[in-house]
Amino acid sequence: ASVDLRDGNQALADPMDMHRKQQMFDLLVATGFKDIEIGYPAASAHDFDFVRELVTKDGIPDDVTVSVFTPARPELIERTFDSIRGAERAVVHLCHATACLWREVVFGMSEREVVRMAVEGAQHLVRLAEREPGSDIRFEYSPETFNLTEPELALEIANRVAEVVAATAGRPLVLNLPTTVETHSPHVFADQVEWMHRNLD
Repeated sequence: ASVDLRDGNQALADPMDMHRKQQMFDLLVATGFKDIEIGYPAASAHDFDFVRELVTKDGIPDDVTVSVFTPARPELIERTFDSIRGAERAVVHLCHATACLWREVVFGMSEREVVRMAVEGAQHLVRLAEREPGSDIRFEYSPETFNLTEPELALEIANRVAEVVAATAGRPLVLNLPTTVETHSPHVFADQVEWMHRNLD
Protein backbone atom coordinates (compact mmCIF):
# COMPACT_ATOMS: atom_id res chain seq x y z
CA ALA A 1 0.00 0.00 0.00
CA SER A 2 1.13 3.54 -0.72
CA VAL A 3 0.47 6.64 1.38
CA ASP A 4 2.65 8.98 -0.71
CA LEU A 5 -0.32 11.10 -1.79
CA ARG A 6 -1.37 11.91 1.77
CA ASP A 7 0.70 15.07 2.02
CA GLY A 8 -2.16 17.29 3.15
CA ASN A 9 -1.28 17.01 6.84
CA GLN A 10 2.48 16.72 6.56
CA ALA A 11 3.27 20.47 6.76
CA LEU A 12 5.21 20.47 3.52
CA ALA A 13 6.53 23.87 2.48
CA ASP A 14 5.44 23.07 -1.07
CA PRO A 15 2.62 20.50 -0.99
CA MET A 16 1.67 18.74 -4.20
CA ASP A 17 -0.86 20.50 -6.41
CA MET A 18 -3.47 18.68 -8.49
CA HIS A 19 -1.12 18.11 -11.43
CA ARG A 20 1.66 16.68 -9.26
CA LYS A 21 -0.80 14.48 -7.39
CA GLN A 22 -2.12 13.10 -10.68
CA GLN A 23 1.42 12.38 -11.88
CA MET A 24 2.18 10.55 -8.62
CA PHE A 25 -1.07 8.58 -8.77
CA ASP A 26 -0.39 7.53 -12.38
CA LEU A 27 3.14 6.46 -11.41
CA LEU A 28 1.87 4.40 -8.47
CA VAL A 29 -0.71 2.68 -10.68
CA ALA A 30 1.90 2.00 -13.38
CA THR A 31 4.26 0.61 -10.72
CA GLY A 32 1.60 -1.92 -9.74
CA PHE A 33 0.18 -0.63 -6.46
CA LYS A 34 -3.34 -1.96 -5.86
CA ASP A 35 -4.03 -0.10 -2.58
CA ILE A 36 -3.36 3.63 -2.65
CA GLU A 37 -4.20 6.18 0.04
CA ILE A 38 -5.05 9.12 -2.19
CA GLY A 39 -5.36 11.88 0.35
CA TYR A 40 -6.49 13.59 3.50
CA PRO A 41 -9.48 15.37 1.96
CA ALA A 42 -10.37 17.44 5.01
CA ALA A 43 -6.85 18.86 5.25
CA SER A 44 -6.74 20.99 2.12
CA ALA A 45 -8.65 22.02 -0.97
CA HIS A 46 -5.98 20.32 -3.11
CA ASP A 47 -6.51 16.98 -1.39
CA PHE A 48 -10.31 17.26 -1.51
CA ASP A 49 -10.40 18.35 -5.16
CA PHE A 50 -7.95 15.64 -6.21
CA VAL A 51 -10.08 12.90 -4.62
CA ARG A 52 -13.25 14.33 -6.20
CA GLU A 53 -11.62 14.46 -9.61
CA LEU A 54 -10.49 10.83 -9.45
CA VAL A 55 -13.98 9.74 -8.38
CA THR A 56 -16.08 11.87 -10.73
CA LYS A 57 -13.89 11.43 -13.82
CA ASP A 58 -13.61 7.65 -13.46
CA GLY A 59 -9.88 7.94 -12.81
CA ILE A 60 -9.53 4.89 -10.55
CA PRO A 61 -8.68 1.62 -12.34
CA ASP A 62 -11.02 -1.30 -11.65
CA ASP A 63 -8.29 -3.28 -9.88
CA VAL A 64 -7.17 -0.45 -7.58
CA THR A 65 -8.70 0.31 -4.17
CA VAL A 66 -8.25 3.85 -2.90
CA SER A 67 -8.39 5.02 0.68
CA VAL A 68 -8.84 8.41 2.32
CA PHE A 69 -7.61 9.52 5.73
CA THR A 70 -9.61 11.35 8.40
CA PRO A 71 -9.15 12.30 12.04
CA ALA A 72 -11.92 11.22 14.42
CA ARG A 73 -13.82 14.52 14.33
CA PRO A 74 -17.39 14.49 12.98
CA GLU A 75 -17.01 17.46 10.65
CA LEU A 76 -13.80 16.05 9.16
CA ILE A 77 -15.32 12.60 8.74
CA GLU A 78 -18.26 14.19 6.90
CA ARG A 79 -15.94 16.20 4.63
CA THR A 80 -14.05 12.99 3.87
CA PHE A 81 -17.24 11.17 2.87
CA ASP A 82 -18.19 14.14 0.70
CA SER A 83 -14.94 13.61 -1.21
CA ILE A 84 -15.63 9.95 -2.07
CA ARG A 85 -19.35 10.27 -2.80
CA GLY A 86 -20.11 8.13 -5.84
CA ALA A 87 -16.95 6.01 -5.63
CA GLU A 88 -17.42 2.38 -6.58
CA ARG A 89 -15.31 1.32 -3.61
CA ALA A 90 -13.06 2.97 -1.06
CA VAL A 91 -11.50 2.55 2.36
CA VAL A 92 -12.04 5.30 4.94
CA HIS A 93 -9.10 5.47 7.34
CA LEU A 94 -10.03 6.79 10.80
CA CYS A 95 -7.22 7.98 13.08
CA HIS A 96 -6.62 9.68 16.42
CA ALA A 97 -3.84 9.64 18.97
CA THR A 98 -4.22 7.35 21.97
CA ALA A 99 -1.02 7.76 24.03
CA CYS A 100 -0.97 9.42 27.43
CA LEU A 101 0.87 12.62 26.44
CA TRP A 102 -1.51 13.26 23.54
CA ARG A 103 -4.57 12.44 25.66
CA GLU A 104 -3.55 14.84 28.39
CA VAL A 105 -1.83 17.67 26.51
CA VAL A 106 -3.43 17.70 23.04
CA PHE A 107 -6.97 16.50 23.77
CA GLY A 108 -7.30 17.18 27.49
CA MET A 109 -9.12 13.84 27.80
CA SER A 110 -9.17 10.83 30.05
CA GLU A 111 -8.71 7.26 28.81
CA ARG A 112 -12.47 6.76 28.82
CA GLU A 113 -13.02 9.89 26.77
CA VAL A 114 -10.48 8.75 24.17
CA VAL A 115 -12.19 5.36 23.96
CA ARG A 116 -15.48 7.21 23.43
CA MET A 117 -13.86 9.33 20.68
CA ALA A 118 -12.88 6.14 18.83
CA VAL A 119 -16.30 4.53 19.24
CA GLU A 120 -18.22 7.65 18.19
CA GLY A 121 -15.90 8.16 15.22
CA ALA A 122 -16.44 4.57 14.10
CA GLN A 123 -20.21 4.91 14.55
CA HIS A 124 -20.15 8.01 12.37
CA LEU A 125 -18.23 6.11 9.68
CA VAL A 126 -20.86 3.38 9.66
CA ARG A 127 -23.77 5.85 9.49
CA LEU A 128 -22.26 7.74 6.56
CA ALA A 129 -21.28 4.56 4.71
CA GLU A 130 -24.87 3.33 4.98
CA ARG A 131 -25.95 6.46 3.09
CA GLU A 132 -23.85 5.32 0.11
CA PRO A 133 -25.64 2.07 -0.84
CA GLY A 134 -24.03 1.94 -4.28
CA SER A 135 -20.50 2.01 -2.92
CA ASP A 136 -18.41 -0.70 -1.28
CA ILE A 137 -16.95 1.25 1.63
CA ARG A 138 -14.65 -0.49 4.07
CA PHE A 139 -12.78 0.86 7.07
CA GLU A 140 -9.28 1.25 8.46
CA TYR A 141 -8.45 2.36 11.98
CA SER A 142 -5.22 3.72 13.42
CA PRO A 143 -4.66 4.26 17.13
CA GLU A 144 -2.02 6.87 16.34
CA THR A 145 0.95 6.76 18.74
CA PHE A 146 0.11 3.08 19.29
CA ASN A 147 3.71 2.33 20.25
CA LEU A 148 3.46 4.80 23.16
CA THR A 149 -0.03 3.73 24.28
CA GLU A 150 -0.65 1.40 27.21
CA PRO A 151 -1.13 -2.01 25.52
CA GLU A 152 -4.38 -2.83 27.32
CA LEU A 153 -5.88 0.50 26.25
CA ALA A 154 -4.78 0.09 22.62
CA LEU A 155 -6.30 -3.39 22.64
CA GLU A 156 -9.59 -2.19 24.11
CA ILE A 157 -9.92 0.63 21.59
CA ALA A 158 -9.09 -1.63 18.63
CA ASN A 159 -11.62 -4.24 19.79
CA ARG A 160 -14.33 -1.61 20.29
CA VAL A 161 -13.80 -0.12 16.82
CA ALA A 162 -13.83 -3.58 15.21
CA GLU A 163 -17.10 -4.31 17.03
CA VAL A 164 -18.73 -1.03 15.94
CA VAL A 165 -17.89 -1.54 12.26
CA ALA A 166 -18.95 -5.20 12.50
CA ALA A 167 -15.67 -6.42 11.04
CA THR A 168 -15.83 -9.85 9.41
CA ALA A 169 -13.59 -11.93 7.18
CA GLY A 170 -15.68 -10.77 4.23
CA ARG A 171 -15.55 -7.11 5.27
CA PRO A 172 -12.40 -6.81 7.34
CA LEU A 173 -11.22 -3.81 9.32
CA VAL A 174 -7.67 -2.79 8.45
CA LEU A 175 -6.03 -2.23 11.83
CA ASN A 176 -2.94 -0.06 11.44
CA LEU A 177 -0.61 0.02 14.46
CA PRO A 178 1.58 3.11 13.98
CA THR A 179 4.95 3.71 15.55
CA THR A 180 4.19 7.41 15.07
CA VAL A 181 7.14 8.73 17.05
CA GLU A 182 10.11 6.32 17.13
CA THR A 183 11.09 5.88 20.76
CA HIS A 184 12.58 2.41 21.09
CA SER A 185 14.30 -0.28 19.06
CA PRO A 186 12.43 -2.37 16.46
CA HIS A 187 12.23 -5.54 18.54
CA VAL A 188 10.14 -3.72 21.18
CA PHE A 189 7.67 -2.56 18.54
CA ALA A 190 7.58 -6.09 17.10
CA ASP A 191 6.69 -7.41 20.56
CA GLN A 192 3.87 -4.85 20.84
CA VAL A 193 2.42 -5.89 17.48
CA GLU A 194 2.73 -9.60 18.37
CA TRP A 195 0.96 -9.01 21.69
CA MET A 196 -1.91 -7.24 19.90
CA HIS A 197 -2.13 -10.06 17.35
CA ARG A 198 -2.40 -12.66 20.09
CA ASN A 199 -4.98 -10.77 22.14
CA LEU A 200 -7.36 -9.13 19.67
CA ASP A 201 -10.92 -10.40 19.87
